[in-house]
Amino acid sequence: MYELLKKVVKVGIVSEPAPPTDEALRQIEQRLPVAIARHFGRSLAIRHVDAGSCNGCELEIHACNGPYYNLERLGIKFVASPRHADLLLVTGPVSRHMEEALRRTYDATPEPKLVVAIGDCGCTGGIFGESYASCGRVANVIPVDVAVPGCPPTPVAIMQGILTAISSKR
Repeated sequence: MYELLKKVVKVGIVSEPAPPTDEALRQIEQRLPVAIARHFGRSLAIRHVDAGSCNGCELEIHACNGPYYNLERLGIKFVASPRHADLLLVTGPVSRHMEEALRRTYDATPEPKLVVAIGDCGCTGGIFGESYASCGRVANVIPVDVAVPGCPPTPVAIMQGILTAISSKR
């Protein structure tokens, strides 16, 4: 133990330098709270709906809530009920079993509501397309305001999609 401590004192703490600042992320972080305050006057409440995805997009959405992106400090929170939501974040191709649930969730969301389709599957149906088991893209079931392509899209792209949806709100 003594030898290890002696080596730590001699060498010091070795770590890599911090990564450079992501300019796109910095701009989104500046614009998003302003847009939320202007359009909602409070925080933005998001209801996430998994309509049949592979969970790749969900991993990126969870990364948005992590310490690096930290959506909560920007005034965005995820809610459990569509009745409390301002925006629906929908992932995956809409499976036939989720079609009615997605419509009910959309109908339960109070006006003015926004819908953001996440990932290639949500935007176009992805590799699944339309079939006996899949309705395809989210826009085939409910109106979509913004589509964020990617398989899966990056957290920055998801945040940009949310910003675009808020900014396009009348």
